[in-house]
Amino acid sequence: MNRSIADIRKDYILQSLNEADVAANPIEQFARWWEDAIKSEIDEVNAMTVATATKEGVPAARIILLKGFDERGFIFFTNYQSAKGNEIADNPQVALLFFWKELERQIRISGTIEKIGAKDSDDYFQSRPAGSRLGAWSSPQSTVIESRQVIEDNYARYEQQFDNGNIPRPPHWGGYLVKPQKIEFWQGRSSRMHDRLLYSLQADGQWKLERLAP
Repeated sequence: MNRSIADIRKDYILQSLNEADVAANPIEQFARWWEDAIKSEIDEVNAMTVATATKEGVPAARIILLKGFDERGFIFFTNYQSAKGNEIADNPQVALLFFWKELERQIRISGTIEKIGAKDSDDYFQSRPAGSRLGAWSSPQSTVIESRQVIEDNYARYEQQFDNGNIPRPPHWGGYLVKPQKIEFWQGRSSRMHDRLLYSLQADGQWKLERLAP
């Protein structure tokens, strides 16, 4: 028998989140939770939702893979001419969301976004498998194509063009850095009495920590 969608629920009981136990800096706290997630062997632990919006405020979201983080923020790579790339160019305000259900945790990040340096994009691009590098050349991402044959033909053409194995980074492909202004750590708790701790970047560069009601 099919269950009603409204009846699907889960009680969260694994852990708690207290102000006394978290780092003063949210990037350090992210690193702590990241290590927990790695140790838990979560499948595609670096998968995150990236939300963008047009200049008119029309939102869009998709799953992207995190490729790095440090004190500056969070890095991912994509086609600059894609739908998300065009939205970022018009409206450089974005949000990221990690959901690690195995740990009953999510992390919400909002801030501004900018392209990373060409050398950093080059270095990462050359670390990718050859097939992925050819794919970056082959796909006019987010544009309407007549059939899959279009990208198959493109792939074959670039495979022949770069048959020496030297596949440079396309000028339309590279990395972005999300510079956070707010980071919220959410720990599921029983009876929907969840723990939510919000870090907000202040004008002096310090982070303010506050608890949000669930």
